[in-house]
Amino acid sequence: MLSDIEIAQKAEMKPIQEIAEKVGIRPEELEQYGPYKAKVSLALTKRVKEQPEGKLILVTAISPTPAGEGKTTTTVGLGQALAKLGKKVMICLREPSLGPCMGVKGGAAGGGYSQVVPMEDINLHFTGDIHAVTAAHNLLSAMLDNHIQQGNALNIDTRRIVWGRVLDMNDRVLRQIVVGLGGKANGVPREDSFQISVASEVMAILCLAKDISDLKARLARIVVAYSRDGKPVTAGDIHAQGAMAALLKDALKPNLVQTLEHVPAFIHGGPFANIAHGCNTMLATKTALHLADYVVTEAGFGADLGAEKFLDIKCRFGDLHPAAAVLVATIRALKMHGGRPKNELTESDPEAVRRGLPNMLRHLANLKKYGLPVVVALNMFPSDTAEEKEVVEEACREAGVAVAESRVFTDGGEGGIELAQDVLAAIDQGSNYKPLYEDSLSLKEKIEKIAREIYGAGDVQYDPTAEKELQQLEDMGFGHMPVCMAKTQMSFTDDPTKMGAPTGFTLHVREARVSAGAGFVVVLNGKIMTMPGLPKHPAAENIDVDDDGHITGLF
Repeated sequence: MLSDIEIAQKAEMKPIQEIAEKVGIRPEELEQYGPYKAKVSLALTKRVKEQPEGKLILVTAISPTPAGEGKTTTTVGLGQALAKLGKKVMICLREPSLGPCMGVKGGAAGGGYSQVVPMEDINLHFTGDIHAVTAAHNLLSAMLDNHIQQGNALNIDTRRIVWGRVLDMNDRVLRQIVVGLGGKANGVPREDSFQISVASEVMAILCLAKDISDLKARLARIVVAYSRDGKPVTAGDIHAQGAMAALLKDALKPNLVQTLEHVPAFIHGGPFANIAHGCNTMLATKTALHLADYVVTEAGFGADLGAEKFLDIKCRFGDLHPAAAVLVATIRALKMHGGRPKNELTESDPEAVRRGLPNMLRHLANLKKYGLPVVVALNMFPSDTAEEKEVVEEACREAGVAVAESRVFTDGGEGGIELAQDVLAAIDQGSNYKPLYEDSLSLKEKIEKIAREIYGAGDVQYDPTAEKELQQLEDMGFGHMPVCMAKTQMSFTDDPTKMGAPTGFTLHVREARVSAGAGFVVVLNGKIMTMPGLPKHPAAENIDVDDDGHITGLF
């Protein structure tokens, strides 16, 4: 079989105007970036608001393993399958970040015959949205340091600056830095830090903003530092929100592309789910719901992270009511959760699958807590055996959920017909969606509810710093906000080596900080980093471009 990039490069794409026509987008509402990708105008997002909303389908997954689960591939394949069944459908995905594209992943546009195209563009800069986030974030950083240099009228305590800098690349040496060296003309010396751009609160704000006015209001509320008397200092206090919004005005417009089978797809916004809230933009999702009868979207990493944040943060803020959820699992990944090493996953081992089932079953139980009907998508590999498959099917029967073989990687939409039919049947059951917790709970109560009910923790331990930060945030009036848990994606625990479905463990809360513009409190657990590093052999080593501009090595 051809590689993902070879399949994508051989695909015959249709002009983006034709794709837009399928869902009623007018030519004048497109802002084209070449023949195959376009932004849709904010005028479109306003025009369609009065149209009825379609059904929202969430695709999530079991806890990730090096074996791979295929969540984005399944999202694309399910959308293509629904289109084959004659449904008017759109797909909503996040934008890939250069950090993982050049680092661990090598690309994030689906795979095989269930991809979004143009694949290379999507993975490399795309329409520049993430660069706009980087620019807006760092403008605020520059204006903050300039304010201090020019007299510090707001009496900012330079020891309590909470707004660092960002870069859309995994670069561990920038995690902790010192700025302002070299004398008075170069600013006030202080410690600083870098995050990856997709962890920026600006990215979260872009993903939650309804329009330009809402964008500016949210940017103005960003807390950048605290004064010497302990009061929060905001981006609005240093008059940065207008210029930041100007840098983001085009980034706010959803990006329209197509799948290999010409299904319309919005790819817009890219927050990580392990260190941010892991969903594409509210504007893209809401617009798609007004344009299509069915919208398939994904939430990053396992359901303990991406789905929890989608259901507790995004749906809460956007008054979204998902109709069904799809949980992606593979026999290979279940074997890893059952204790088999990565190099032995092609050997049939039904007992290892059985030992790994608790991970899948906990994710299923968690999704049901939100009142959603759930379907398991069993993403098939050639090495999977009938005996192994039967173990999963039996477990799903006992759990009262449908399970469908998914072969969308090799067969595109055709390989997802069974899955699509099961999803439509689940939607017919009806959804009773509700968030896990109420706004009225304290921040600690929200953290502990997620820790116990979603992760399976027996206890939550707070570092003294975190204790103090949480109390201060409550005192400042931020206690009503939802919490965005930053935690390893590899485990229900905060220890990435603990696979399966551990119970009774202690979750370690290290730090808490408010994202006042986004509207949530970020809680850092264990040793999670907001600036990842590159692996020993980064994907960038294999990426190249020839004299004709053809890219290779991008998975």
